[in-house]
Amino acid sequence: MYEPIRTKSVHTMAGTTADFPHRTREEELDIQLAGHLAALLTATDELRALAPSDELDVAAERLAQQVARLRGGRPPVRSSASAAVSAHPAALHERAHALAGRALVVAASRADTAAAILSAERMDAHTAALADQRELTATG
Repeated sequence: MYEPIRTKSVHTMAGTTADFPHRTREEELDIQLAGHLAALLTATDELRALAPSDELDVAAERLAQQVARLRGGRPPVRSSASAAVSAHPAALHERAHALAGRALVVAASRADTAAAILSAERMDAHTAALADQRELTATG
């Protein structure tokens, strides 16, 4: 009465897990954390292009080291100085603060102390920079 099924079901495991790639939760979190830190590095490089400082240089280097560690030693792609020419510093600090917050959440979930500390430090630095800018615009 019914025609027999001639192909394998896509809904069942065919007895082998090699049918498609699998990543562990830790690998997925590493990928997410590396992405958030790389985006934060890009924002930091853009801020460095607008207002160079030793603090931002050190932060960028530490971020690059963490991204490379999470990516198995592959260094991150760095932003060019010309990319930030039209950006507003307050907007960059707000974006960097948000990216650092995302990185902090993933680092905490992953139990990566070094990345969590770095992310929290960057959040504090961008919060302070935003407060300084607001203070300057209020007085001047």
